[in-house]
Amino acid sequence: MRFEGRGERLTIYVGESDRHGHTPLYAEIVARARRSGLAGATVLRGQEGFGAASVVHEAGSFRLSADLPMVVVLIDQPDKIEAFLAQLAGLVADGLVVRQEVDVLVYQDDER
Repeated sequence: MRFEGRGERLTIYVGESDRHGHTPLYAEIVARARRSGLAGATVLRGQEGFGAASVVHEAGSFRLSADLPMVVVLIDQPDKIEAFLAQLAGLVADGLVVRQEVDVLVYQDDER
C-alpha cells in the first residue's frame, strides 16, 4: 500500500487501566483500526501526565499501578479517519481524542 499527500492523524489519549471488557482500551482501539483497514497505529506509553481531573499519573518505584497515560496514534486518509470515528464513540468514555490534518510524505508497505 502506498499513501502520500493529505492525511489525518487521530490521537487518542486514554489511561493504562482503561478497559473494554477484559481488554486494555488501547489494544481494542488498535484491533479495531486494523480490522477497519487503517494505514497503521502506534501506541505510546507515557511516563507522566494528567487529564481533565488534574490528577497526576506518574511512573515511580513506590507504586504498583500508576495508571499511566497511553497515546494511540492513527494516520490515514480523511475519509477513513471519519469512518473510524464512529467506532470510537462507544469506546472512549474518559479521555481525549484529537484530529489533525497532516501531510504524509512517505508511507509504503515494506512487506514482501
